[in-house]
Amino acid sequence: MRARKFVAILACSGLSLWSAQVAVAQQDDSASAAELRAELEQLKLDYEQRLARLEARLAAMESAPAAPAPATGGSALSDKAFNPAISLILDGKYGHFSNAEGLRDLPGFQLGGESGSFNNGLILGESELNLQANVDDKFFAAATIAFESDGDESGAAVEEAYLQTLALPDGFAIKAGRFYSGIGYLNGIHSHGTGFADDPLPYRAFFNGRLADTGIQASWTAPTLLYAQFGVEALSGNSFPAAGAANSGVGTRTAFAKFGGDFNVSNSWLASLSYVDSNVSQRSSGGTAEESGIDPLFGGDSSSWIASLVWKWAPYGNPRDRNFRFTAEYLDRQEDGVLDLDGVTGTYSGDQSGYYLEGVYRFHPQWSAGLRYDTLDADNRVFGLGTPTVLDDNRETPKRLSAMVDFWNSEFSILRLQYNHDDSSLNRDRQWVLQYIMSMGAHGGHSF
Repeated sequence: MRARKFVAILACSGLSLWSAQVAVAQQDDSASAAELRAELEQLKLDYEQRLARLEARLAAMESAPAAPAPATGGSALSDKAFNPAISLILDGKYGHFSNAEGLRDLPGFQLGGESGSFNNGLILGESELNLQANVDDKFFAAATIAFESDGDESGAAVEEAYLQTLALPDGFAIKAGRFYSGIGYLNGIHSHGTGFADDPLPYRAFFNGRLADTGIQASWTAPTLLYAQFGVEALSGNSFPAAGAANSGVGTRTAFAKFGGDFNVSNSWLASLSYVDSNVSQRSSGGTAEESGIDPLFGGDSSSWIASLVWKWAPYGNPRDRNFRFTAEYLDRQEDGVLDLDGVTGTYSGDQSGYYLEGVYRFHPQWSAGLRYDTLDADNRVFGLGTPTVLDDNRETPKRLSAMVDFWNSEFSILRLQYNHDDSSLNRDRQWVLQYIMSMGAHGGHSF
């Protein structure tokens, strides 16, 4: 930079000398040649003195000690350099249901302990404490502690706690710890970041709301104009639909491929295909099956496919005032194995599927509205128990239609009113939910 300045000064000086010479040539012929030479010599002397002064200043600057560079490690860092971004998400609900007895039951499906539903009245939903930061130039770390209170029961649980690499070459990344699996679309989004107060029926039935487990994920993002990401995961197998950490503590394996891009300046899309393979050992149904005393334990294999499509529209790519998101996911699962009911064993084969369609339109900076339709289908066969269980489906097809409206006072506070026309349980239900979501602190933006 200094050298460029010096060259510029020399160029300006040369131009000035040339201008002076031209002026000399155009003066009246009557002027004395000696006087002109004297004036020209004086100009040269003046510029030589100015250049000498500039060169002296430049030499003094170059010989001065350099300013200390910002610290990059060790004790020279300030106390705040590694402080994590901390946020608290408050999620509260009031529910009014016409049929409170059948909320946790989906005919033909063995549910996890937390099936994504909730009870009548006032409850504290899944509120979260989030911490995240770059550990150094090589690693990022994050943790999410979830707090819930449902009636007399309250508790806290580690929802996520993982590290992720930042500097692997060629688009590769490794994640390790407890985390939401990268399968599907909705699975990686925390509940407060979705468009509705509850999870779609397929996620509730297939993954107990979300597939989150302890393990390791390897992913690769291709260096192409079209977004393309590929990933595989090895998980412990303690989380639904797996159980018991079978296969030497690697009871679940997943693979996913995601593609996306911009259709034009206002439209973008994301599509994915995912696969989940789990070894199951002594999986309990939970929910109403435990309450009724008929709770078969399942052991065997469970494999699922997920196909997802997301389309987003925002005028000229600006979603602040208006935007629309359409989401569709189809899930299919095959389970085969043995049911154990108090020492009496039988065989079980289940072919289950489900999908949901969801559209959310933000028609005003502070208002949005949405519709969702979700349904399930079960074709199960149970032999040898002699007693009906939760997995005897009778070709049931649970389904539900939901509508919601949001008021956004800001990006940090949302009030939501939702209505569910619910035919998913044995008894038809009419459900009203009033929800608030409040965000405090530095919370990162959600993914596409």
